Amino acid sequence: MYAIIRTGNRQYRAEVGSIIDIERLNSANGDPLPFDHKIEITDVLMIADGDQTVIGQPNVSGATVKATVVSQYRAKKVIVFKYRQRTKFRRKRGHRHYYTRIRIDDIAVV
Repeated sequence: MYAIIRTGNRQYRAEVGSIIDIERLNSANGDPLPFDHKIEITDVLMIADGDQTVIGQPNVSGATVKATVVSQYRAKKVIVFKYRQRTKFRRKRGHRHYYTRIRIDDIAVV
């Protein structure tokens, strides 16, 4: 059994026991979520169990995915270097994206 969930404006395939890296989730006051924090994702787009498939329009009603926060981390640095020849133009910028690693505990359909 697996579900397609949407969080952070991206879609992920979630199976029970799998670990997924999603965009950083924050608490209500803006701090990152602590470790072993339980979350519930209600934005479930599709659920498949064997040869039975339920597709939501846009969400599957009554479906939830329960997960636990495993860690918060930042990705490797991505360097953006702009260069134009013969003009002494050089710009170097870096970016590190924030991620939350979650473990899928349960997929429930009411």
